[in-house]
Amino acid sequence: MRHFLSFLLFTFSITTIIGQTSLQYTLKIGDVFRVKQNANQTIIQELDGSSHEIINQMNGLLEFKVVGIKEENYIISLTFKDLNLRMTSSIQGELMNVKAKQVVPGDMQSSIFNSILNSPVKMTLAKNGDILEVKGGDALVTKMTAASGLEDDFSLKLMKKSLQQEFGSEALSNSYKQMTYIYPSKKIKVGDTWQNEYDGKLAASTVWTLKELTPKTATITGKAVVTMNVVEPASTMKLTGTQNTTITTNRTTGFISKMNVEGLSKGASVMVQMSDQKIPTTIKTKVTYELINE
Repeated sequence: MRHFLSFLLFTFSITTIIGQTSLQYTLKIGDVFRVKQNANQTIIQELDGSSHEIINQMNGLLEFKVVGIKEENYIISLTFKDLNLRMTSSIQGELMNVKAKQVVPGDMQSSIFNSILNSPVKMTLAKNGDILEVKGGDALVTKMTAASGLEDDFSLKLMKKSLQQEFGSEALSNSYKQMTYIYPSKKIKVGDTWQNEYDGKLAASTVWTLKELTPKTATITGKAVVTMNVVEPASTMKLTGTQNTTITTNRTTGFISKMNVEGLSKGASVMVQMSDQKIPTTIKTKVTYELINE
């Protein structure tokens, strides 16, 4: 009986080990991933019983190419292949409608965003998806600023500072961690959870759960507490909220196949022109990523 029990314990131990797996990026030089991104953001501001609704819509095509491997991390070339932006206001109507591939003569915005296309930046990606470094974002901002056609020094510096918050090296690193930073640093099994954090204009602390494994895919969900802190020359915005994520990844490469992110945050905006009055603000977001070259 003693030997039988030992055999059962041994078998149970082996089964537990086999049930665990390493989820991580496993890439090779020359791998190319083209990802379609769609983002919708609704900003609602309330003041004295009235509301102002701003809708931001963005869609684009991103290309990730593995160009090197350094100290077990991957060097990725990230290139914007397409980018379309539209902003509407319930009060002022359409505020922006830019298709980066279509430069409209005399339209500064179309020239600025056209300059971002096919200008790669390089990122260092850890096997768990953490983006350790981005190079080239600041040069990209300089190129975008030059494309504006502005000549006076003050306006150029103001625009550069604004673009830096979206397309600078640090901003790009923080922005795309949402898409890549999804894996644990240890072996796990279905039902296990792990946690990670990232900072930036949108800071998130996420608890991830491995929901399902198949021979080809992994399904992961995430629940995050988020903080938004946006500081502009004329306004600031501070909000807190939640974010829910559902991901399907490729077991072979670790790269996402599909990803859906939905968030709701509430707080206040402060406008300089309104004597720093706090305006209750709600932001709803929905972002999807889909690999289009599997």
